[in-house]
Amino acid sequence: MPLALNHFSIRTTDMEATRVFYEAALGVTVGPRPPFPFPGMWLYNGSHDQVANALVHVIGIDLNDPEGLKRYLGDRDLSSLKGSGAVDHIAMFDTGLEAKLDHLAKLGIPVRERTVPAIGLHQLFMDDPNGVVIELNYPAEEKTALDAKRAAA
Repeated sequence: MPLALNHFSIRTTDMEATRVFYEAALGVTVGPRPPFPFPGMWLYNGSHDQVANALVHVIGIDLNDPEGLKRYLGDRDLSSLKGSGAVDHIAMFDTGLEAKLDHLAKLGIPVRERTVPAIGLHQLFMDDPNGVVIELNYPAEEKTALDAKRAAA
């Protein structure tokens, strides 16, 4: 079986801001999660009946009772939780560039855009509330079409 990304996890002290960002920016929804001995939530891209759709695992840190998390996943210094450490960013493919740009603008989420002509890719980069960089990749043709539409308007 070839490797495929199953999910990524964000360890945070602010589960609510993290949930709001991912729901609003990526359109994922909170779904079922096993009863782990620490707070958290799983955010699904698609149906909640397929665990493989749980794209983002949010790991909550209960500052008043961190032992369940420490025993299960190990301890992490809170100061190490800003940004993505050695992981530079997490990237996903998407379609619907114009709608996504409009949506993110309405949410007030700053986006950095780049086009990679050699591979026909247009990239959007944004930061989640924990400083993790999220990259969304679109076919470069969508950016070309959007630029032409805006120039004609």
